[in-house]
Amino acid sequence: MPATPAASRFLRTTGQHATIEPDAFTGGAFVLSIGGAEQSHVNLADPSDIFYEYLRRIGHVVDLAAPWGEPISALHLGAGALTLARYIQATRPGSVQYAVELERELLDFVLDQLPLPAGTALDTIIGDARDALAELPAGLRFDVVILDIFSGPEAPAHIASAGFYREAAARLTPRGVLIVNVGDEPGLTLVRSQVAALRRAMADVAAFAEAGMFTGRYPGNIILTGTQGTWPDVWTAALTARGPHPAKVLSGVGLDVLSD
Repeated sequence: MPATPAASRFLRTTGQHATIEPDAFTGGAFVLSIGGAEQSHVNLADPSDIFYEYLRRIGHVVDLAAPWGEPISALHLGAGALTLARYIQATRPGSVQYAVELERELLDFVLDQLPLPAGTALDTIIGDARDALAELPAGLRFDVVILDIFSGPEAPAHIASAGFYREAAARLTPRGVLIVNVGDEPGLTLVRSQVAALRRAMADVAAFAEAGMFTGRYPGNIILTGTQGTWPDVWTAALTARGPHPAKVLSGVGLDVLSD
């Protein structure tokens, strides 16, 4: 059954409480909070509707990873409320997906309170993202690998590294892309370090965000995408047009402003 108001679960790994409650403004939608801070938004009535801007930007990159509507294989490192897994199933039925989450209680809570769309093929793994990546079947490859773990200037050193990105890149299909959400503070110290790390692991890298984020004056999210060939200029045009607005994409020498 869908979530009831203020459903709650204690998370032993972090010692915080997770709550899921209805969105007061959108029928059929729910908000996941952890420790009192909103973390995820899920629209059960329309899983293709993504509320948070940074997740919509990731969704737009996923849209470009393969022809529209074609099933893909996707790996989610950091599950949250599985908003993007729901989006992929809604827009690309028949996709095969895996999700890795460190908090067992969180994943169980989300799946119990917010059922996945009918037909979703999702395997869930409890554990550290890097450990889980290494333990996946040897021949398993993904069209999209999405890392959504970083939430501030402090990031796990074993994840925020070129070595980890090389391991993730080895899991990509020939057309596969590696998408990394980086939440950062003014100055963009973590973003800069991750641009440098991704550039050592992937053939090309682009950054996608609200235009003002690139000034380095504000906290927020920047989406980094690593490709196995040259970043397509048509992707820049498509992402800029799709927004959310105002949207900006940096690639090639334009990305050098974010070099570490």
